[in-house]
Amino acid sequence: METVEAGRWVKIRYRLELTKEGSEEGIDATSKGEHEAIFIYGVEEQVPSLEAALKGAKKGDEMEFTVPPEELYGSYIPSLVKEIPKKGLLRQRLKEGQYYRQIKRSALVSFKVLKVNEDTVLADFNPPLAGIGARLWLKVLDVWQASEEEIKRASESQAKRKIGCG
Repeated sequence: METVEAGRWVKIRYRLELTKEGSEEGIDATSKGEHEAIFIYGVEEQVPSLEAALKGAKKGDEMEFTVPPEELYGSYIPSLVKEIPKKGLLRQRLKEGQYYRQIKRSALVSFKVLKVNEDTVLADFNPPLAGIGARLWLKVLDVWQASEEEIKRASESQAKRKIGCG
């Protein structure tokens, strides 16, 4: 029976639940349900936790593991919450709990409005999904050797994705 290693196709069935940093509870009911994925291990890049969990696995193996926020959208950084002046901001867009976006000096300014004060705004500049990790349950459905041509195509496709072309 083949084991998961570089250059082999891996077909998995998985279920995932998004988790908030520092909490054991799942936060995303929309991620419920099972999904399938197929990829060439070691060629088509996956998050490090998934690659580590799958290494050496065989058809039929089941596992559960977590993917930390650092491997997805990054940790939540409290110092990115700043009190900023209202001056120069479009007041009609300043709604608590909403994201504010405006082009200023040819650059996008984007933040979550936490609180609107008389002359200032408490703004959170963290990415919207910062601090979000995942809990995965998966089963290895199949493992088989990829051909040289399949590996070449997958490598080219992966390289394009890394530079934003795919």
